[in-house]
Amino acid sequence: MNSFSFINAEVLFPDGLAKHPLNVDDTRVSQSQAKITFDLQGFMVLPGIVDLHGDGFERHLAPRRGAVKDLQNGLEATHNELSANGITTAVLAQFYSWEDGMRGPAFAKRFLRELDLFAPRVATTMLAQLRVETHMVDHYDTVVDLCHMHKIPYVVFNDHLPHKELEAGKKPPRLTGQALKSGRSPEDHLAYLLHLHAASAVVQRRLPDLINALGADVILGSHDDATAQQRQDWHALGVGISEFPETLEAAKEAHHEGSAVIMGAPNLIRGGSHKENISALSLIEAGLCSALASDYHYPALRLAALQLAPKMGLAAAWALISKHPAKILGLEDRGTLAIGKRADFVILEARTGALRGTFAEGIPTFLSGDLAERLMTRA
Repeated sequence: MNSFSFINAEVLFPDGLAKHPLNVDDTRVSQSQAKITFDLQGFMVLPGIVDLHGDGFERHLAPRRGAVKDLQNGLEATHNELSANGITTAVLAQFYSWEDGMRGPAFAKRFLRELDLFAPRVATTMLAQLRVETHMVDHYDTVVDLCHMHKIPYVVFNDHLPHKELEAGKKPPRLTGQALKSGRSPEDHLAYLLHLHAASAVVQRRLPDLINALGADVILGSHDDATAQQRQDWHALGVGISEFPETLEAAKEAHHEGSAVIMGAPNLIRGGSHKENISALSLIEAGLCSALASDYHYPALRLAALQLAPKMGLAAAWALISKHPAKILGLEDRGTLAIGKRADFVILEARTGALRGTFAEGIPTFLSGDLAERLMTRA
């Protein structure tokens, strides 16, 4: 299937939904109809989904705590889930955190090595995002080395330390569980958290150096901005993405300064944040959300776009999970079905919205149901 055309489907082209042929020549969308054609009456063809941030892969790498064996098999299972949910470009959000376990430095290094080996084997683009805990100042040089060694395109800065409890001398929540995961005693883990908490002033001094060392080609984001001032501070450091802002004021500030605002698709599906933060829907309705991400649930992207389509139109809703995230990542070769773009697309049943096929660079990565049967027979 190097060159083929789909006919009689509704195709979401850059200028809207139309019942025109979608032509594929090798890995790209083509202008010329191919000799091999397939009748997709009753289906819709939409641009492949670009997921800016997802950590759902953790469940495949470790189905149970400590059950981390063969990461290649886990990445294969991740790829299969991505494909079954229409995701043709996925950013796998890997922690570099004091939490340790699967979110600690040792696992991050292992994960990045394994992803470098696995990603070239599949047509789906699988990229790494490194989620760096800002207070791990002693690890800054290692973070820079990892980003350069593995060509990590996207770094996000987190601060998940329980500062209020530590400042008040209270026992932080989930201390014992985190200690077990890290291999420390609760007392040693608390001492480590206090050490990190005390480094706040050092963080402010060293962050600009870290950002400079990462280089201009690395996309930078902040996570869980709670106030306009926090977003202003990140913007001043050259951090141009606000992931999952917690409040309207933070999202407004990000929009005002021209920073991209990314919200979680599960937030929209469930009708609000599970932490009672600002809802994704309210930011979308206010024109303050640039793109949606899978966060922790890969199916949520397609479901969120289809849920939004009656309110804002299919093209605008689907752009939140295809065109816009591709642009934010600087991937100009995908996100729409324009001539010359990568042949990344999904095929849905027009009546139900059920996903029946996913293609990455013109290669089928997922097929099911009646679509699979039709592709066995030429029109």
